[in-house]
Amino acid sequence: MSAKLYLCSTNLEEMLETILISVLIVAICIALLALQIIVKKNGKFPNTHVSGNPAMRKRGVHCVQSQDREARLNRPGIRESLHTSASSNE
Repeated sequence: MSAKLYLCSTNLEEMLETILISVLIVAICIALLALQIIVKKNGKFPNTHVSGNPAMRKRGVHCVQSQDREARLNRPGIRESLHTSASSNE
């Protein structure tokens, strides 16, 4: 009884075929996602940030990170220390 035990019955050609098909599918998906940007003259990704939405700005809704930065800068002494450190570095 000389039976051989194969842990993996997939050969290299089948693996390469599967990988190439996967890469091709991913490339097609990326091309379709970027089609509007590629076709449009001066095309760019849409601004999905909160500050880029005019309706949100009109309502006074801002990005949490921007609000946090503004709150930190509005603390007494912060603006002066930033200005002093910036002028001393020159």
